[in-house]
Amino acid sequence: MTEATRRRPGTPCWVSLMVHGLAATQDFYKALFGWDFVPGPQQLGPYVRALIDGKEVAGIGRLPPERHLPIAWTTYLATDDADATAEQIRMCGGTVGVGPLDAADAGRLAIAADPEGAVFGIWQAAAHHGTALLGTHGTPVWNELVTRETSSVSKFYQSVFGYELEPVVSADFDYLTLHLDGRPVASLHGVGHALPRDRGSHWMTYFEVEDPDETAARLMDLGGHVLHAPREGSSGRLATVSDPEGAVFTIVRTATDL
Repeated sequence: MTEATRRRPGTPCWVSLMVHGLAATQDFYKALFGWDFVPGPQQLGPYVRALIDGKEVAGIGRLPPERHLPIAWTTYLATDDADATAEQIRMCGGTVGVGPLDAADAGRLAIAADPEGAVFGIWQAAAHHGTALLGTHGTPVWNELVTRETSSVSKFYQSVFGYELEPVVSADFDYLTLHLDGRPVASLHGVGHALPRDRGSHWMTYFEVEDPDETAARLMDLGGHVLHAPREGSSGRLATVSDPEGAVFTIVRTATDL
């Protein structure tokens, strides 16, 4: 278990979820991950921060009733200047849908999409640096972009955030890791026609759990769904699941640090 500090620009630093049923979603994740909750900035509507041992690990907000947006976890990437990064996103073929705007004294944010339509956030930290605890049950452990193919969209992320790219050399596996200062921070996975039509390109959040099989079973009891049953992967034992409102995420017991 480690405590996180201010991140280098481009590092995933926070994950957030917007839902219709805020109270029910809090109950679900409290039962699944043991999260407690405190109020967060309200600029985009009712919003809470999830805590483990008093440390902030994720955020959940409530969508306005008239907004029928896909329910999905959003990965936020750190920046030292949200306005400059938002402009760079536009210049490189992405779009900025929300902001940049201040979240009280916590920091400054924007919600953007890459050229393939995958939504992500950018976060300029002030009082709030992002996820404050890593390496224990219920904490974000990895972020992966699931897209049709990596070659073109990787150039976008490299241009905006300065990543070093490390591809897997394989004729039938389209995968590359994003590095900053020689350290892996996220990955891109090209899945071709296996990309879900109802979701398109999207960022996937991985949450560390003690036992993926037990957590998947408990998730179903709580009204969630198991989309890909627990299995062994290169990073450890994992399962792809969704919460009762349909937000998809991966639970993993890591064999080593990702």
